[in-house]
Amino acid sequence: MNRHAHGPWRFWLCALTLWGAGLWPQAMAQDASASAGHARHQRPQLATGAAMAPDGRLWVVGVNAQAQLFVQTTALGGPVLWSEPRILNTGQDPIAADGESRPKIAFGPKGWVVISYTMPLAKRFTGFVRMLRSSDGGASFGEPFTVHQDRQEITHRFDAIAFDGKGVLHTLWIDKRDQSPKGSAQAYVGAAIYRNASQDGGASFGPDTKVADHSCECCRIGLARNAQGDLKATWRHVFDGNTRDHAFASVGAAANRITRSTFDGWQINACPHHGPGLAADAHAGANGFHTVWFGIRKVNGQDQAAVRYARLNAQGVPLPKTERTLPDPRAEHADVMAHGSKVAVVWRSSEGAVTTLKAWLSQDGGQNFSLKTLSQTTGYNDHPRLAQNGEQMVVVWRNTQEIQVHELHF
Repeated sequence: MNRHAHGPWRFWLCALTLWGAGLWPQAMAQDASASAGHARHQRPQLATGAAMAPDGRLWVVGVNAQAQLFVQTTALGGPVLWSEPRILNTGQDPIAADGESRPKIAFGPKGWVVISYTMPLAKRFTGFVRMLRSSDGGASFGEPFTVHQDRQEITHRFDAIAFDGKGVLHTLWIDKRDQSPKGSAQAYVGAAIYRNASQDGGASFGPDTKVADHSCECCRIGLARNAQGDLKATWRHVFDGNTRDHAFASVGAAANRITRSTFDGWQINACPHHGPGLAADAHAGANGFHTVWFGIRKVNGQDQAAVRYARLNAQGVPLPKTERTLPDPRAEHADVMAHGSKVAVVWRSSEGAVTTLKAWLSQDGGQNFSLKTLSQTTGYNDHPRLAQNGEQMVVVWRNTQEIQVHELHF
């Protein structure tokens, strides 16, 4: 059995079993600790970040078998010929590189390149968001530093980074500084989303600012830039009654001004480690977004686990009649990107020891899709990640043997 790949149906069956035994929250907490890179972690750390440089080369950042942070690059349009891995100086930092927690890379103006990662601390479920910075297009990187001002030994994890249209670097993360102290009469539900901004490509940062209270604890944050260059975020949120649907907000707007963007109504006191994806929708002047997410909802009285796709308006509200379930009951950890009328959704699908990489491609802004199988592997493998440079989109998928790159042709 492929221990690294757990499809939604397998996930929910396990959840029901653990919930009945009273072990579900404990199991999720243990998985959270493992995904943060603690010493008990036994799986190879394959979670890899990917981005396209301004010159069109694809960059990846990940952790090797010696727990060292590395970058590699390749040109596109022909055979994938990776450069030699370049080991980066991260001092003695342990690095989280599994599942929803992965190193990330982003390119900005003026030759700015930043790489972020979560550094687990000694106490379980805690970490610092760390960053490396380059001002010469990635030819060299400085020493690592902590992004946030808060230095408590608490959760600062599952970071996300992006430059907005004005060249401002935004870093977001899941943060637990607002949790109620032990013995408090009213517990603080979940965690919070915090952020800060840098006007100079990571040389300095503004204050830590809260985006919203009551996020889920261990799911990735999705980021996308709209047509005006403004950054938007989506994350799994804890709504009333421990309902774990998704929220949407403008990065930099006032705290707690959020929109509910999914309505599965999944009520569970645990985190599924299965965050959303977000991409701008500029087709025919839409100025909205494409989103993908995993959720469980009641359908004819039965729990139905699925990865779903929908379009959102500019404020993050779901557009009527755009939601659909991905055509694969084993789909998990989907990602989405778009350019004009072209929309790509990718995911992995597991059955026994075999994991399949699939793509769902649209040429009409997400109204119709065609399904493609891109690759298969056995054993441990990462979640697929999309990277793009304009209309050119590629899928990056890592296993224990290689980092695959699949250019998408619509």
